Amino acid sequence: MKRLFLYTCGVLAISLTLSGCFKMGPDYQKPEMGFQVPAHFQYTPSDLIMPEPDDQWWRVFNDPELNQLVEQVLKNNLDIKRATAAVLEVRAQLVSTRAERFPQVDLQGQAERQQIPKGTSADRTFTTYDLALPASFEIDLWGRLARAEEAARANLLQAEANRRTVAQTVVAETVTLYLQMESLERAIDVDIKLIESFRRSLNLVESRYKRGLTSVLDVRQARRVLAGAEATLPSLRQDLGTTQQALAVLLGRYPETRPPRLQPEDYYKRLDPVPPGLPSELLLRRPDIRAAEEQLVALNALVGAAKASRFPRIVLTGTYGYSSDDLDRLFKPENELWSIAAGIAQPLFDAGKLRAAQRAAEARYQQGVAEYAKIVLTAFAEVEGAFLTREEQLKRREYVVIFLREAREAQRIAESRYEKGLVDFLTVLDTQRTRFEAERDLLQVDFTLLNNRVNLHRALGGGWGEPGPVMLGQEEQTTKNTKGE
Repeated sequence: MKRLFLYTCGVLAISLTLSGCFKMGPDYQKPEMGFQVPAHFQYTPSDLIMPEPDDQWWRVFNDPELNQLVEQVLKNNLDIKRATAAVLEVRAQLVSTRAERFPQVDLQGQAERQQIPKGTSADRTFTTYDLALPASFEIDLWGRLARAEEAARANLLQAEANRRTVAQTVVAETVTLYLQMESLERAIDVDIKLIESFRRSLNLVESRYKRGLTSVLDVRQARRVLAGAEATLPSLRQDLGTTQQALAVLLGRYPETRPPRLQPEDYYKRLDPVPPGLPSELLLRRPDIRAAEEQLVALNALVGAAKASRFPRIVLTGTYGYSSDDLDRLFKPENELWSIAAGIAQPLFDAGKLRAAQRAAEARYQQGVAEYAKIVLTAFAEVEGAFLTREEQLKRREYVVIFLREAREAQRIAESRYEKGLVDFLTVLDTQRTRFEAERDLLQVDFTLLNNRVNLHRALGGGWGEPGPVMLGQEEQTTKNTKGE
């Protein structure tokens, strides 16, 4: 018995040593993407200071309320919670896959009472008791199970990267909705001021009409313009309400609304400068690119697993236990039983099934390479597009500010000359309409610039707040171990 135990332990030790020491299939290497990557982005300035990659980028807006909202959304958002649960699921799958590389030991017990036909034995009824520990172990000589574990580990890292991608998306959407909410509040304030201006014009026109200084057409025109401005207000309030409700859903709250806040007139502040000639490697920290590469790692490992499946499988099996017809004597030495065996299975003819499975795995890897290259190329397009938008919109804002200043002055002069009877009311209406459009244009270009800053940080993949570890303590350490830290 002792020899058997030592022999079995030796076989298992040798098997565990040999298992996975040779892996079929290629080891992962970063693929060629088929296009030239520049050293720096095209539209970045060259005389600015690059921020730290781990800064909380939304703080450039200098808004304490926005900072609190982002912290709350990282804790309470339901999409982030769902992505966290997905990480836990993939982690459990990794543990399950890894278990295939270790011996499987079971405990089997059986009590049986049976009766045999007459004439076969003096005692036709008897009872047997069995207790055994069957075990099996596959020697992973070709690395099939090791490649499967490698793929499962890459899937875990991909799930974690996907969770961070969800967090990035949610944070960006939160900031965008907050900026949109502020822009609508400013639009409501502008509309209210324009309505007051149109009412003053209407009062002036009606006063002149009563004195016979103008026609009824001017009165109708003034009323029409006032009604048009008043009709815009409910739509703006509706848009504000739906924006507030969407923001509440991101925060995991009941979708409620609140009255518009009064925004300062000079609300636009020039944001901190964007990074200088950024290196292209900066995009590698984007979690969606990390997730795509981890998928490549998993697909590459599955190619090796499919190739190893075409080679012989060696399985060790053994059983140790007791069998007796008397429960009290079950564990006596004379009732001891054991067996040990080694088996090998080699596919001889499967009509090309295993070869086709390997070719399919290789094709899936090539699909992953194309998808990875597309994601990287799209990321560069997002960054370049954000820089280009910023550059052109800053120029546009300079002209819009001048346009608005002149429109306000033109309206003031037209209204003054109308009171003196030097111009007709159509001139006043034209200047009022022009000023109204200029106010709207400035609001739009300011929101475009502010939101473009959000898109820029999102495209660069840096400076993002991230949700905490999926689990703490021992579980967190387990995750680090799976990453090879």
